[in-house]
Amino acid sequence: MSTESPLIQSMRTAVAAAPTDVPLRLHLAELLLGEGLSEAAVAEAAVALQHAPGDMGARTLMMRAMGLPAPAAEQPEPEPTPEKPRAQEPAPEVPAAPAPPTGFDWAAAENEVADAVPPRFVTPGPASTAPEAPLAADGGGDPGDATAWEVDTPGTVTLADVGGMEEIKERLEAAFLAPMRNPELGRLYGKSLRGGLLMYGPPGCGKTFIARAVAGELGASFMSVSINDVLDMWMGNSERNMHEVFETARRQAPCVLFLDEVDALGAKRSRMQHGGMRNTVNQLLTELDGVGGANEGVFVLAATNVPWDVDIALRRPGRLDRTLLVLPPDAPAREAILRYHLRDRPIESVDLGKLVKVTEDLSGADLAHLCESASERALLDSTRTGVVRMINMKDLLGAAKEIRPSTDPWFASARNVAMFANEGGMYDELLAYLKRKRKL
Repeated sequence: MSTESPLIQSMRTAVAAAPTDVPLRLHLAELLLGEGLSEAAVAEAAVALQHAPGDMGARTLMMRAMGLPAPAAEQPEPEPTPEKPRAQEPAPEVPAAPAPPTGFDWAAAENEVADAVPPRFVTPGPASTAPEAPLAADGGGDPGDATAWEVDTPGTVTLADVGGMEEIKERLEAAFLAPMRNPELGRLYGKSLRGGLLMYGPPGCGKTFIARAVAGELGASFMSVSINDVLDMWMGNSERNMHEVFETARRQAPCVLFLDEVDALGAKRSRMQHGGMRNTVNQLLTELDGVGGANEGVFVLAATNVPWDVDIALRRPGRLDRTLLVLPPDAPAREAILRYHLRDRPIESVDLGKLVKVTEDLSGADLAHLCESASERALLDSTRTGVVRMINMKDLLGAAKEIRPSTDPWFASARNVAMFANEGGMYDELLAYLKRKRKL
């Protein structure tokens, strides 16, 4: 068995540092093929095709590594004739390309996958069940690269795009959205057009996506802020940045201001060693108070995975005084998430009902990873056999067996807090869920 040269090892290090650089990965595959490491070259070419499906160079290289001749259309063209050719030199002869092997025509394979015979799913549902935006969670529903001074215009995503989670929708409607949608009734009852809601729960369950949906429900601008947008190495700049964040939201009112990972922005001051961070938390409390009613039309939503690390002053009435537990998606939500992540992939005979049953307790991010893993299985099988095939239930169920719920460590930590530090009944809803799931 051939061993890899130092050059190939260096190239592997470079590819690991830039995994999406297709030309760099193809250069590594060429080196591997030159050293006789055909299987490794096939693997690198397959990954390159995953990043750039239409790259003809990657396809040609893969077929060479598999010992198959490239189609005539993919053969390199002869060099162009120089401007002043010498008459005595005959034109180079281009060897005729051999015919492509039967059973492995890339064009025919693509056409076959593109025109997959319906039904794609065993139990087809109405098209309206597929959400218009990713239901993956904090990270699957990508909020963009918004900084403290970038505000998104009112979007079209609403709670109707959130699959399942009916209990969460009802609580949002009753405790937060209904008063905000009816400003006349708010004025009648002396209700201010401001509010704060703290969402907590395991990571990857859709807190960021729900915040965007709330902004869509209110027809408000959306502004996402993380600790990187606020913290600064120079004394006083962090507090100034925090003030500017709220000033921007006030100028854009009505605006939903989303504080992501609020435990980092508003951690317990009693645990802080650095005075600068304590000043930043103090500034956040001051801005939430909105002295003189300055926060009218600014709706503050915050998300955290560790609510027990949030400063208690942030949860007093008038600030983030309402809490919402965002749990792993229920069965209707899992079906909507799976349908979304499989919508553009070549699939056949997928039984969503069965898949939903075997994915209980998985977060939205876990479900997105499941679909990605199933795609990798089908892709690698296609490269090994030389026959392009579609993703089937065997791939999805095999991937589901290998994925463990990423929420389990969170529930292990939250259980102790809910049982022994449930001040004021804040974690009553979490305790009820743990009892229902027999996790206590």
